[in-house]
Amino acid sequence: MNLSKFLGAAIVAAALALSACATDDSRRSAGEFGSDAALTSKVKTAIASDAGLGSASAINVNSYRGVVQLSGFVDSPEKVERAAKAARSVEGVRTVENNVRVRPSS
Repeated sequence: MNLSKFLGAAIVAAALALSACATDDSRRSAGEFGSDAALTSKVKTAIASDAGLGSASAINVNSYRGVVQLSGFVDSPEKVERAAKAARSVEGVRTVENNVRVRPSS
């Protein structure tokens, strides 16, 4: 094997090895993305169906692999806890990061 073929093969082998090491765990397959979207929808529905929470549109919901993040503003500490409780009640939710805050009164 001449030197140029050897170097070419070595470069290809190195590139393949590096690409295998550089897998990004944060990428989601289409199925995972769909599952996250479905979970987000279920959590939004659970929050909206809680009559005491008022407008569910004031609470943002994001899901990633069973971790649900809530954010937004409500008018009482009780509603902060009720939003988290509603989210935890949804099948498929592993943990809830509750970043909902009480809106300061004017």
